[in-house]
Amino acid sequence: MKRYTLLYIVGVLCTFMNLSWAYASNPVKEGNVITGHVIEKGSEAGIAYATVLIVETGKGTVTNDEGYFRFKDIPAGEYTLKVQMMGYTTQTKKVTVSKEFTVDMHFVMEEDVIQVDEVVVSANRNETSRKLAPVVVNVMNNRLFEIVNSTDLAKSLNYQSGLRVENNCQNCGFPQVRINGLEGPYSQILINSRPVMSALSGVYGLEQIPVNMIERVEVVRGGGSALFGANAVGGTINIITKDPINNSFQVSSTMSNMNSKSWEQYVGANASLVSSDNSYGIALYQSYRNRNPYDADGDGFSELGKLNMNTFGLRAYYRPTQFSRISLEYHTTNEFRRGGNKFDLQPHETDITEQTKHIINSGGLTYDVFFREYKHKLSIYGSAQHTDRNSYYGVGMDPNAYGRTKDLTVVGGAMYVGNMDNCFFSPATFTGGIEYQYNSLHDVMTGYKRDLKQDVKIASGFAQNEWKMEYFTLLAGFRLDKHNLVDNVIFSPRVNALWKPSDRLQGRLTWSTGFRAPQAYDEDLHVAAVGGEAMLIKLADGLKPEKSNSFSGSIDWSFNFGHFQSNLLVEGFYTALNDVFYLEALGKDPQTGTQIQERRNGNGARVYGANIDYKIAHGREAALQLGFTLQRSRYTEAVSWSDDPDVAPIKRMPRTPDYYGYVTFTSAPLKNFDFSVSGVYTGKMIVPHFAGYIEKDRLEKTPDFMDVNVKLNYTFVLNDHLKLQLNGGVQNIFNAFQKDLDKGGSRDSKYFYGPTQPRTYFVGIKFFN
Repeated sequence: MKRYTLLYIVGVLCTFMNLSWAYASNPVKEGNVITGHVIEKGSEAGIAYATVLIVETGKGTVTNDEGYFRFKDIPAGEYTLKVQMMGYTTQTKKVTVSKEFTVDMHFVMEEDVIQVDEVVVSANRNETSRKLAPVVVNVMNNRLFEIVNSTDLAKSLNYQSGLRVENNCQNCGFPQVRINGLEGPYSQILINSRPVMSALSGVYGLEQIPVNMIERVEVVRGGGSALFGANAVGGTINIITKDPINNSFQVSSTMSNMNSKSWEQYVGANASLVSSDNSYGIALYQSYRNRNPYDADGDGFSELGKLNMNTFGLRAYYRPTQFSRISLEYHTTNEFRRGGNKFDLQPHETDITEQTKHIINSGGLTYDVFFREYKHKLSIYGSAQHTDRNSYYGVGMDPNAYGRTKDLTVVGGAMYVGNMDNCFFSPATFTGGIEYQYNSLHDVMTGYKRDLKQDVKIASGFAQNEWKMEYFTLLAGFRLDKHNLVDNVIFSPRVNALWKPSDRLQGRLTWSTGFRAPQAYDEDLHVAAVGGEAMLIKLADGLKPEKSNSFSGSIDWSFNFGHFQSNLLVEGFYTALNDVFYLEALGKDPQTGTQIQERRNGNGARVYGANIDYKIAHGREAALQLGFTLQRSRYTEAVSWSDDPDVAPIKRMPRTPDYYGYVTFTSAPLKNFDFSVSGVYTGKMIVPHFAGYIEKDRLEKTPDFMDVNVKLNYTFVLNDHLKLQLNGGVQNIFNAFQKDLDKGGSRDSKYFYGPTQPRTYFVGIKFFN
């Protein structure tokens, strides 16, 4: 009996061991779940905090410290998983989810220092790989902001070919960006793909956007997609604010000294929180900037004005269901800026003062819903921005030069995206929608007898279809815009073609049309000081809208030799403008004595040239990026810019150099130490110079400039979740700065060109996880 009992126990144990082994070898798996591991090629080490996205649903997560990720409660079906991490090539894989078992995925990431395959939305308002976008989209991200030690957007945009940022006023620091040689109002600035930047906010808007609120900036040179405004003649700058991806924080501070004369302080902070199931998240950011005025030539008048700015903002999302998402964005800016002289006195007690106080509130709400297995998407959105500005633009102790401006911009619309398995001859994606923009501006300046009330209303419809073939993509669309300041509905067709014979080579062709309406633009709302007197810009009676036709073609080639990664982008562009706007001096207003320039229609203009971008990298050891632009900007007939009959009219557009470019070089020779060298080249150009400090109006030919910067970083690892970085360097090492500045109270404040910042020394500290 004992023997049988012993055999029974042994049998039970053997059976239990066999079952245990079988379970260990084939564990029971949970259905509707995706798990995975993301590792680095070569080292096989897990990559922490990589972003993993289910493309069809928009649901995302990040890898843990060992590189693992997990999605649960995913409905059965086919999906595309996309894995992204800065410094690595983006990977996508198809996956079939079953309710019966867990799907396990494995991603091996290759290092990609030159970043040619980033995700962009500015081609068609949908996330897509930059390589597959039918429009050339260039991306600037936090890596570039760190390299060039940028605190605001205006200091960053020079590091894209075809883009040039200039400061057009010594007193108030009025920056504008030119794309492919066309001045600021020809380009459209978007925040999260919404056109809430109005004419007023465009005056100082580039400098009012701190880089710590930006996830990335997408730049489209030329007209591009029909989904964005028809006034994007020069191009589109789309500012994508930081989205909550993982639990993180960062605090940084920088102290700068301009040429041993003036100090500037910057403090920034970021934090984000995401729920464990990724159903909600919030990202917060705050920045503070304080700059003392800078006087380059010792005449007591500033070349860079006093600036004090606070910005706070957030971006959040909530997913009510697997098939929907609500996104919220909000930011507020409180800014004070002042230029001129006698900063210890009230504005009306000085020789010249240009002063503004801005309170800006901006935000947006978007609701996205997917249906029919994520092949269809409906977005309903609304955005608004309100600006309250108190100003003083005065000379000669004028007590009446105070002003008040209120500006409201509202944008609302709906957009539908549908993916079709076959549309005539290939799979396609259709995008269509409606949009309404409203801008209400009330600008009062008693001293100049200006009481400007303007309501701009634009009702738009847009549609485009993107046919996706194996080697070709065709994107064709149009916009219909009814502008209340233009009599007829404006039809703006746009066509883009992508040829992609391989993953490493893409060719693109683009044709687009657009218009620029005769409304108050940024420069019209800015008062310059010339010869101790104010200068105003007004619109001519019967001013017609400008019309444009733009063409571009490009080749984008990625190639490796040895252990070096490389990418070359060559783009040619041509833009024809009809009824082009130009400024003509009219003399003085008989009632106020103010100098007047009037914006009129000319015959036309032609802008054409080429942009060249090249990147080469050997891992983190060395990475070089450079860009160069060759262009011509000419009126078809000479136009007058001065009321002096002895001053000849011009055909060349002022403030547009024929050659300009940039360069960045980064290297990390040690694990915790890296450095960067960057520079911006500005070629020779012509700049109007009005009488006051000089005897008569004259056209000046400027020298060229090379602005060179260097930055050093050393990072201390305090623990697994906290790092400390110390940095320092010099901007504009050789002090490439304008040498022939006007002096004193009779100066022409608009006669300001070249690099916007003198030699500047800086040190900084940053805590982050």
